[in-house]
Amino acid sequence: MVITDFLERNARLYGSDTALVEVNPSEERDSAVTWREASLIAEAQPDAPYRRELSWRDFDRRANRFANFLLSRGVERGTKVGILLMNCLEWLPIYFGILKAGCIAVPLNFRYASDEISYCLDLADVEVLVFGPEFVSRLDPIQESLTRVKIRLFVGRNVPDYAEDCRRLMGFCSSSVPPIALSEDDDAAIYFSSGTTGFPKAILHRHKALVCSCMTEQHHHGQTKDDVFLCIPPLYHTGAKMHWFGSLISGSKAVLLRGVKPEWILRTITEEKCTIVWLLVPWAQDILDAIESGRVNLDHYLLDQWRLMHIGAQPVPPSLIKRWLKYFPHHKYDTNYGLSESIGPGCVHLGVDNIEKIGAIGKAGYLWQTRIIDEQGQDVAPGAIGELAVKGPGVMKCYYKNPEATAEILHGDWLWTGDMAREDEDGFIYLVDRKKDVIISGGENLYPVQIEDFLRSNDNIKDVAVIGLPDQRLGEIAAAIVELKPDHPCTEAEIMEFCNQLPRYKRPHRIIFAQVPRNPTGKIEKPRLREMYGGASLVAKQNHS
Repeated sequence: MVITDFLERNARLYGSDTALVEVNPSEERDSAVTWREASLIAEAQPDAPYRRELSWRDFDRRANRFANFLLSRGVERGTKVGILLMNCLEWLPIYFGILKAGCIAVPLNFRYASDEISYCLDLADVEVLVFGPEFVSRLDPIQESLTRVKIRLFVGRNVPDYAEDCRRLMGFCSSSVPPIALSEDDDAAIYFSSGTTGFPKAILHRHKALVCSCMTEQHHHGQTKDDVFLCIPPLYHTGAKMHWFGSLISGSKAVLLRGVKPEWILRTITEEKCTIVWLLVPWAQDILDAIESGRVNLDHYLLDQWRLMHIGAQPVPPSLIKRWLKYFPHHKYDTNYGLSESIGPGCVHLGVDNIEKIGAIGKAGYLWQTRIIDEQGQDVAPGAIGELAVKGPGVMKCYYKNPEATAEILHGDWLWTGDMAREDEDGFIYLVDRKKDVIISGGENLYPVQIEDFLRSNDNIKDVAVIGLPDQRLGEIAAAIVELKPDHPCTEAEIMEFCNQLPRYKRPHRIIFAQVPRNPTGKIEKPRLREMYGGASLVAKQNHS
């Protein structure tokens, strides 16, 4: 079985049912730039938020049309096709069309600058690129240098002169299933590492990894046909898409929300009757801040159908979940751990019935195995800190064109994650930190996430990042970049006094008041912070030690 089989099944069984909804609260319908549906436009109120929907039958037909277009242009099996789009209704049909053509999908980070786009397209050997209007200004300066990219497809109006109109070309193509046989061992997609630990690497996955993510996600969260999944994170990342795969396997509706304001999230949950919502830590914090400040009144929303909130992409502070349950006591809560090399979230899974274990990332997920190992690959003693290793059908095939990096992370069937963890007496795994982020201060190992979790329990602090900075006497010291909540003044002395509750060796030596930068998946951009505050050379040395 391959993942496109699920889409074709849904088209047969649930053809007229809604598969996808796109909501853009910041845009009126008349400002839409891509694939507008005339019937929906006619029914829209002038001041209504931008909303489009797609049935399972039309989803599958659009995927078939895109696949057949690629084949009509002589695009061969295994060709890499880049996707540079914001979250939109076109994203997933294009992705599945690439797969149906036997090609390899290459989603690109929508925050990439021109040079990063060029680098990733070259690294992945992309020959076809699909892009939207938001990226014209970034492609203009480099388009002449993209000599490998022979076919350039634009999704929108005002097509640049170096691209072709994707919508028009697809209109001439058959909506029948393309005659391409696929197997689980075929290459399917290339994803890029987040870039928080260095320049992105190209991660190659097979079809069996995509199917694994479907099975794992649905098994963990029990999606049924009646569920409605709210997807906010970017689809280029494995996290968002692989959580949506639970909706794919159950044939249920998913909503793509283009916006993260608390009011927009809660309104969309209300209007679309969402039952499952996946949030990143900053968004959950923003919702709670809005409630506690009085800016958001929960009585104005209908949220009784909301059964599950799950959160991930970074360590989740226990204080955040305790705070969340104060306002949403009836929610099931879950968190999943994963990385792009393991096809996204799910290789470790807390479980909805383990609320007493908040703070843990969980146990091995469905179809997965875990170990905690030392630098020689041997299991550490129970309770000791070591590197988390995972094994399962979702492990990447390789880093594309990088056998050296592949050999560093793949050891037989085991993927060494680079994340430091420990396992408690009940078998639950607690993430301690990324291996490369360990701070060695005066001979003691400091794990920044432990200090960050403590500092987030301070009512004045909205977000915090702890990094290592060079120190002549201790080698490294812990520095805390602290982002305060609005209207919550706090001094360095007050935070230092608060930190007296920590063991002396864990206390930060320096407090820096500034915004904490995070990438689109919610991870703290620590290399950027080290570069800003003088720790970049130290990190480079650690990475090569």
